Amino acid sequence: MNAPRVTIAFAALLRKAAPHALRLWLAPIALLIGHVAAAQASTDVVTRSGPIQGQVARGVVAFRGIPYAAPPVGDMRWREPGPAPRWTTPRAALQSGPACPQPRGPSLEGGGDVGPVDEDCLTLNVFAPAQAASGDRMPVMVWLHGGALVLGSGGLPIYDGTALAQRGVVVVTVNYRLGHLGFFAHPALERAVPGGPVNFGLLDQMAALRWVQDNIEAFGGDARRVTVFGQSAGGQSVLALMASPLAQGLFQRAIVQSAYGLPSHTRPKAVTMGVQVAEHAGLPGARASLDALRRLPVQALLAAQAAKLTLAPSLIVGDRALPATIVQTFQQGRQAPVPLLIGNNSDEASVAEAFGVDSARLLDQLGRAKVLVKVLHPGVTDEAQLSRDVVRDAVFTAYAKRIATLHTPKAPTWRYYFSHQPAGSRAEPGGVGHGGEVPYVLGTIRSCACLGPTLDASDDAVERRVGDAWAGFARTGEMPWTRDDATRGFVMEIAATDIERPRFMRPRLNAYILAANAVQRGAAGAPGKR
Repeated sequence: MNAPRVTIAFAALLRKAAPHALRLWLAPIALLIGHVAAAQASTDVVTRSGPIQGQVARGVVAFRGIPYAAPPVGDMRWREPGPAPRWTTPRAALQSGPACPQPRGPSLEGGGDVGPVDEDCLTLNVFAPAQAASGDRMPVMVWLHGGALVLGSGGLPIYDGTALAQRGVVVVTVNYRLGHLGFFAHPALERAVPGGPVNFGLLDQMAALRWVQDNIEAFGGDARRVTVFGQSAGGQSVLALMASPLAQGLFQRAIVQSAYGLPSHTRPKAVTMGVQVAEHAGLPGARASLDALRRLPVQALLAAQAAKLTLAPSLIVGDRALPATIVQTFQQGRQAPVPLLIGNNSDEASVAEAFGVDSARLLDQLGRAKVLVKVLHPGVTDEAQLSRDVVRDAVFTAYAKRIATLHTPKAPTWRYYFSHQPAGSRAEPGGVGHGGEVPYVLGTIRSCACLGPTLDASDDAVERRVGDAWAGFARTGEMPWTRDDATRGFVMEIAATDIERPRFMRPRLNAYILAANAVQRGAAGAPGKR
């Protein structure tokens, strides 16, 4: 802290220059100046890369824009993240780093424009309580943003970690490579490094977790109590980290918010996509050299993405980071045996619309099976609502149950279902859209400008309750409600008043899980599968 220095310096000046009586009168002013400085001053921390200076606000020290890996530019494009650069003079960590390259526009969670973008984007932000008991190491929560692996930034206001850090945890928010810069394969890469990495964004997340292991104690954090948590693509990334042999031991708890049960891409499919991207950028497809690919301007890769040449929102299976699908790894019991909290929201179909998917058309494509779907959703007579419920439950709710059921033999597991709508939208039909729980978790409902102008006391109460529960999980590995297992199927519905839901949607979700298992078996036995 700089505040004690201010107080000491001012007091020394008094001793030299002021008579005794004047010193008595001015001493409280010196203390006041010190307290004011403490409320506004930056604080210094020495990381393994070098010294940094953060800033205190609302009882939390924020350090923003800290490089955790080498810039992934030039020859480092499409390589595993390298060591972070080093420096010797104090580095001001007062602004978040630029977002990783992506199309301009708001994030899917309603977090607003990400601001400046740059290929040199591998930075993170740390929020630590300014006052902690001496020697008391605090649990750490590492946030992975959503955005279909093509959008988002850890520096968005909706993800500000101040309110969560006020609960006695150290919060870290992370940027990672997106789109074709983050998830990419091509024959040139295959020739250079046969069987090499393709999930570069996932490797970035691991590099950030290793940075946490190496540095977080300098911020008061406990490297043995790290919770990795994320929403949508961030939640899917958490599951991938649990499934990855490269991430074992980097975290001790996991929170998965609104992950999706969509199939991953095979490596050959990703290579084919890479060839198409090269052709779209004016290169000779499969014959394009790695040097030529690395010289491509970022805009050429974004243009290919805009032309629907994209792997979003799914990961690629077939490198050391993700050698098997998430579900296969969980089925084989090879995932990280860490306590898990997993769940989703009451109107997840909103994300399908954000990607231009017509959920009603998907329902029509079911053909005769549409009759069976109606049986699974009794009481839903409106077809538009039925289609939204099918997308929500087939892609999100059943996936959460499927993962939870596979994980309960390995470690304690809890499920939730978030249905609390903010005051300004309670009269609207539907429910809580994709990402609608995020500001309640991070404590940013009144600062994110993402929930509308009308909020009430129940919104504040849900924010407090959810934030306390998430932080408590990071602290102890326990949730304040009944654990889930294959028999009980227990879910806590998070509403204005929490509601216990034993056997939550069990017949419906079991039917969707059976269908997903059948699709998985059919894909595994398909001729020509590579």
